[in-house]
Amino acid sequence: MSLPTASALEARLRETLQPTELEVIDESAAHAGHAGAGADGYGTHFRVRIASPLFAGKPRLARHRLVYDALQLFIAQGLHALAIETL
Repeated sequence: MSLPTASALEARLRETLQPTELEVIDESAAHAGHAGAGADGYGTHFRVRIASPLFAGKPRLARHRLVYDALQLFIAQGLHALAIETL
């Protein structure tokens, strides 16, 4: 099984949350040597900046839950940490 990629996460978020703004950044290299970091320096730590009409009227925790739920399938692939910024 291969590690997740920023483009795979982006595709999944576009499919499920129809974002009006989206940026997915692989920050794995900055976490080399930390728990959960992959030896190759990619695919384990991501930052997501996202705006979606599905967030309207929802508190921050509910917006973050929507993002986590959309990306749950990547946890089994090695996604270790996810920083979420909802706009």
